[in-house]
Amino acid sequence: MKKTADERKSVDAKRKAYFASLAPAVRSRMKTIRDLVRGIAPDAVEVYSYGIPGFKLDGKPLVWYAAFAYHTSLYPMTASIRKAHAAALEGYKMSTGTVQFPLDKPLPTALVKRLVKARLAELR
Repeated sequence: MKKTADERKSVDAKRKAYFASLAPAVRSRMKTIRDLVRGIAPDAVEVYSYGIPGFKLDGKPLVWYAAFAYHTSLYPMTASIRKAHAAALEGYKMSTGTVQFPLDKPLPTALVKRLVKARLAELR
């Protein structure tokens, strides 16, 4: 589902405002996550819902990402993804549908890529 130019501007404005509200180091981390997703799924459409930025592919939710006081999160991480990548996810806090990456540790970009690719595979 293609967004109109006005819808894209609205999403861009909301994402930019969200990023601007973050501390510089957290903003950089969020930009990294965004860039990773865009690189893996260039046809995905950026969205802003639930108060956080995300991506949809073919009208279906691909991933959302968010920043919190002590971590960044990636959603949705389904039970099958969490099970398939259990060894790599060991040591990361998870709850239903999300994995948390602590801000006091480097962002595990290789793991983020793996998870986004797994989510992409689920949708296809």
